[in-house]
Amino acid sequence: MTGAQAVVASLEKEGVTTVFGYPGAAICPVYDCLAQSRICHILVRQEQNAGHAAAAFGRISGRPGVCITTSGPGALNLLTALATAYMDSVPLVAITGQVSSELLGRDVFQEADITGAAEPFTKHSFLVKNAADLPRIMKEAFYLASTGRQGPVLIDLPVDVQNQPLDFVYPEEVSIRGYNPSTRANPLQLRRVAEAISSARRPVICAGGGVFSSGARDRMRRFAENCQIPVVTTMMGLGLMPSDHPLYFGMLGSFGCNAANYAIRHSDLLILIGARAGDRAMGQPGVLEKRTRIVHIDIDPAEIHKNMEASIPLVADARLALEQLLECCGPRDTGMWLAELREKKGVGASFTDRPGFINPHRLVAALSEGLDEDGIYVADVGLNQLWSARCARMKAGRFLTSGGMGTMGYALPAAMGARLASGAGQVVAVMGDGGFQMSMQELATLVQHDIPVKIVLFRNDCLGLVRQIQKEEYGGRYEAVELGASPDFAALAQVYGIRAMTISDNSEIEGAVQSLLSAEKSFLLQCLVSPDEPA
Repeated sequence: MTGAQAVVASLEKEGVTTVFGYPGAAICPVYDCLAQSRICHILVRQEQNAGHAAAAFGRISGRPGVCITTSGPGALNLLTALATAYMDSVPLVAITGQVSSELLGRDVFQEADITGAAEPFTKHSFLVKNAADLPRIMKEAFYLASTGRQGPVLIDLPVDVQNQPLDFVYPEEVSIRGYNPSTRANPLQLRRVAEAISSARRPVICAGGGVFSSGARDRMRRFAENCQIPVVTTMMGLGLMPSDHPLYFGMLGSFGCNAANYAIRHSDLLILIGARAGDRAMGQPGVLEKRTRIVHIDIDPAEIHKNMEASIPLVADARLALEQLLECCGPRDTGMWLAELREKKGVGASFTDRPGFINPHRLVAALSEGLDEDGIYVADVGLNQLWSARCARMKAGRFLTSGGMGTMGYALPAAMGARLASGAGQVVAVMGDGGFQMSMQELATLVQHDIPVKIVLFRNDCLGLVRQIQKEEYGGRYEAVELGASPDFAALAQVYGIRAMTISDNSEIEGAVQSLLSAEKSFLLQCLVSPDEPA
């Protein structure tokens, strides 16, 4: 067996059914073997999008997604996707071709030090020097990507190593010196958490994307219901609780809702679970620390005390920690506290309808209401992300977005990956015209591979969020935010063979959403939005 055959055989051993990529000379041996395997390869139109698609596949499937590119510019185009996955703790295995081993360091054609370039935002990287090491490296890569705090792992494969012979034996177990992530909570710390919950009068749970990563969604809901503790989420935690759940009070933070932020400010116990407490979520962590007791549950000890000082740190897998807490924590008398928060929940922001334009808040609400129970909502970055986070009514599905890195163009390739991971479920990509133009070439991928994704495109002919910042903070001096010469995106979609329509009045929303969601194949809905529509 050759190194390339070993790579494909290892993918099959790991249960990989779909990979995303873009070939080149330095990875051709692997592609030749892929052609002889049962693994489905999705040819994207730009390598970064292979990374986003694979990462979304990983988020929905719960197993590491896989992307493959060639050396040099092909590998370097993956960097943004790797950084995006790293910031959001997404399991991903990236395989890159590399020039022949004896040429490394000589600046030959399409050589790039990808392991060095990606070091700040990969969980680990391997430069393979001997094909005999490949079975172990592949096993370790999948193990590292999916255990502890999940994240991307890079495997760089020189072309000569791909052609080397080896005796293939795939390891059954993994043992990595120095890598032993803590999963079960310390009993003493767990007891302290239980006591803090027992004595709290105004507790609140703040849940983040780590709850999804650990597969603890149902346990967190049962814990909140059992103890009658209100729940707020970060943007990455949207969808952990149905929007209409009586204990759910929305997304917190600078772009969050009134009830969620009120709950954080007036709580006497804040229970952070799988959340980083980043700057968008916690505007003044130092002030909160002084007046509120804070429990921080996270599998990564590096996150504890990083952005917010925790009174009771608990390093553990969220699923296991919640299982333990369910055994030792009973119902709390939080009736008055919940009533107070429900009063605040009824106070929302007011939105202005503008003649000749769609109100995006109305459209997002109608779209999310029309989605199936398990529908997946993928938001891009910018104003569309904020409209979505505030107004989408989540049921039992998922809300995917680029939270930590804020990567424009993420939604379309991510929706492709999510759709392939979910089987036959509904997947909607919601984008602005700025982000869409960073990945719209993937319309061809949707058609070629028959991946039905519904696209909602908010068109305001500008970089809306940057324009708003320039308006509010720079005296309305607009610079480099007008998207001139943009095409008619509905017509563009039709050129690719995708059904499309354009709406510009709120009376058209209901019918348009129905057409979008009932379409069997991909569909693009272009919504004209005022450039003055704020976040």
